[in-house]
Amino acid sequence: MSEQTFTFEQVAISLDDRSYDIHIGQGLLSRAETWAHLPKAQTAVIVTNETIAPLYEATLRRAIATHFKQIETVVLPDGEAHKDWQTLQLIFDALLSKGCDRKTVLLALGGGVIGDMTGFAAASYMRGVPFVQVPTTLLSQVDSSVGGKTAINHPLGKNMIGAFYQPVRVVCDLNTLATLPPRELSAGLAEVIKYGPIADMAFLQWIEAHIDDLMRQDPQALAHAVKRSCEIKAEVVGQDEREAGLRAILNFGHTFGHAIEAGLGFGVWLHGEAVGCGMVMAAELSCRLGRVDAAFVARLRALIERAGLPVRGPVIDASDNAGHYLAHMRLDKKAIAGDIQFVVIDGPGKATVCGAPDALVRAVIDDCCA
Repeated sequence: MSEQTFTFEQVAISLDDRSYDIHIGQGLLSRAETWAHLPKAQTAVIVTNETIAPLYEATLRRAIATHFKQIETVVLPDGEAHKDWQTLQLIFDALLSKGCDRKTVLLALGGGVIGDMTGFAAASYMRGVPFVQVPTTLLSQVDSSVGGKTAINHPLGKNMIGAFYQPVRVVCDLNTLATLPPRELSAGLAEVIKYGPIADMAFLQWIEAHIDDLMRQDPQALAHAVKRSCEIKAEVVGQDEREAGLRAILNFGHTFGHAIEAGLGFGVWLHGEAVGCGMVMAAELSCRLGRVDAAFVARLRALIERAGLPVRGPVIDASDNAGHYLAHMRLDKKAIAGDIQFVVIDGPGKATVCGAPDALVRAVIDDCCA
């Protein structure tokens, strides 16, 4: 295929010697050109799951065949419930049994769970091998594949065991979104929506105007949503790679959301569902702290509901629901000396991290849960 017809959007992540590009376009997965100029290696290992492998593994294998002499595939069980040590070990078992060296390139073909686990494996195997993110869900294309956060879950907390480790490239083939179930699409929209309140109100207004287009998977709307989301995340990560300050705002809704996921059991609610509901709770907390007005909370709640996401939290334990939320939130990575830190909206289009009295947080949880 000629250079002229091979077109895609590109967003740069600027991190000195760890810089890389995000490629965004249609049909990127099947093109050999997509995979040119990766680190030189004899072996590539595709890490995917039982759902994605039948859809895209053969296509990716054919596309990278001109660049690698040996191609192996590791197929993992699907779902957040398998984002653990036992499943991670399957990747290491494959790498060692195939004699993979420290030049081996891993390719994470799948959603956020696959991306996080492959990245963590790449960070750990022989103290670091290169990896490529090939996200196939909206949530992973706009958020989890970008920025180098890799991790597995612990029964007591989400993403508590991991490392910061950047990929060498991110390839977002928009065509893979066509196979997303509606529930997964909605989950991805949660991570798209979050960028508006924390960084770009014009983007929030655009999402409100195009939410129906996004829900029916209009290609142009999805392309813009993915690119703008990646641009915002790239700007934030470029300033704060290891979440020492600014990057924490990307966790808007996640403190409440992670408590929902851990409290219910990983996989009961999708990550994006928990984040969508968590954003409503975080916006309500922002309002009660005097940072935004009730109209803003209602506006955000309405958009999240239009995206097909839950806007009321689950009851984790009827005897002391708020207490169970707080217990899980004290394990949040932003917590300082046991004090929970929340990402709150500090006026539309701006976010900050702050603490809040337990009594106030309890009141928010009680009022926002079913």
